[in-house]
Amino acid sequence: MRFALSGEQEQFSRSLHDLLSDMDTDSANRSWATGDHGPGLKIWRRLAELGVTALAVPEKYDGLGATPVDLAVGFERLGYHCVPGPWTDTVAVLPSLLDDELLISVASGETLASVAFAPHVPYALDSDVADARLTVENGRLRAFAPGTLLSSVDGSRRLFPPVAGDDLGVALDADRAFELGCLATAAHLLGAGRWLLDTAVAYAAQRKQYGREIGGYQAVKHLLADVATRLALAEPLLFGAAVTMDPRDVSAAKVACGDAAHLAARTGLQVHGAIGYTAEHALGLRLTRVRALVGAWGTPRFHRERVLS
Repeated sequence: MRFALSGEQEQFSRSLHDLLSDMDTDSANRSWATGDHGPGLKIWRRLAELGVTALAVPEKYDGLGATPVDLAVGFERLGYHCVPGPWTDTVAVLPSLLDDELLISVASGETLASVAFAPHVPYALDSDVADARLTVENGRLRAFAPGTLLSSVDGSRRLFPPVAGDDLGVALDADRAFELGCLATAAHLLGAGRWLLDTAVAYAAQRKQYGREIGGYQAVKHLLADVATRLALAEPLLFGAAVTMDPRDVSAAKVACGDAAHLAARTGLQVHGAIGYTAEHALGLRLTRVRALVGAWGTPRFHRERVLS
């Protein structure tokens, strides 16, 4: 049996990478953090044209009916480029909660969703820009209105306490929706970790100290090699979880990708030095994104306990 991405999946990843490389996602993040959603929504619409928003939507609602592996491929690229917006809620989670024509507008990119998933996702992401707002508790759906904006370690992840509204009935498949949210977050972390590694390697190759590039020093090489190894070990756990969708496997992937991305963030900051602390440098956007996502869709403790149990 061949455990590898298909040619179509590899092409999908390259297409996403090429598109996002030509778009200023860093500026879009900074604008999104201030409440200016225009640049981020422009990226959203471009990705919708590529079919990203239709990935998990069933074909009967004009979606692609893609597999969790396809979702993992897409979210890894979204994480690499640090794209703002409620992608996990809209693309990965919502299609498993509803069997409704609303998904037609989700597939086309017209509808953004914000989902609070008690108890592990207590706050709703980007509900000020979302068109569909849902809370999930004990397998039931409720509409909600966003409360007062909360502070977040990642300013581009705008969090709101949900003020519960009308009961909308039983969720289609709340358990699967939660696992897909965890899986998408793990993929996002893996992508962010890869960007941090690539950027640190490139910086080490051109930054000179004591008359030579710092990437030539063995200590720096070892730091970067440790990150590369940790990311390489996390990847098969991610795609293995996408194949099985077993809760234990999903939790293992979430922990591994989170740990690898966290190590990449620490190492990237160490390699860059003081410039990595500046608000103008793109490194900071990934540092805060990783810090936020490590605890999103279940804390590391929760996921480790699921594996151990």
